[in-house]
Amino acid sequence: MVKTNSIGIIRKMYDWLMQWAATPYAGVVLFFWALAESSFFPIPPDAFLIALVLGARQKALRFAIIASVASVIGGIIGYGIGHWLWWDGSDAYSRLALFFFNNVPGFNEHQFLNVRELYEKWNFWVVFTAGFTPIPYKVITVSAGAFKINFPIFLIASGISRAARFFLVSWLLWHFGEPIRKFIEKHLGWLSLAFVLLLIGGFILVKYSL
Repeated sequence: MVKTNSIGIIRKMYDWLMQWAATPYAGVVLFFWALAESSFFPIPPDAFLIALVLGARQKALRFAIIASVASVIGGIIGYGIGHWLWWDGSDAYSRLALFFFNNVPGFNEHQFLNVRELYEKWNFWVVFTAGFTPIPYKVITVSAGAFKINFPIFLIASGISRAARFFLVSWLLWHFGEPIRKFIEKHLGWLSLAFVLLLIGGFILVKYSL
């Protein structure tokens, strides 16, 4: 019920944030939006990034850098939340963890515990896939800290995947402009997921072919 009631608030917040796209503070808003989304904010910054690049295509590279750097910093914050604030003593959830489960869209205990099994099997690829695709990145960043995933691996995977995602969106808009907008908004999720699956499949093929 709490999460359902939060949808209206989230929509109003999204509309309010989008109004900043045509202001001189758009870059600052993009930075904090991307940072927050990597640790607790439920709305990805892609739509805002698209609006900014279409409004000033000559700044596409700058916007991609801002989103990438901020997102990685936010991921580090999420890792810190999981590492230091997620547990109350031994294996009991802290009040903050329970707040996330009850109020932050994309978080639930079942998904959170499933991530631990994925980390044990895939490690780098779990973070990379979440960073590049529509999978909630914040769940991965917080759980990585909570389950004490190797931080350098987490940081490398986050940096590569978030930069790849935001630079891809910015480059497509810079190169094709408005005609590519609807295509990106409609198909980016599936295309990014397909790209990651092909990439993982390629590495598996190479591994077992040698």
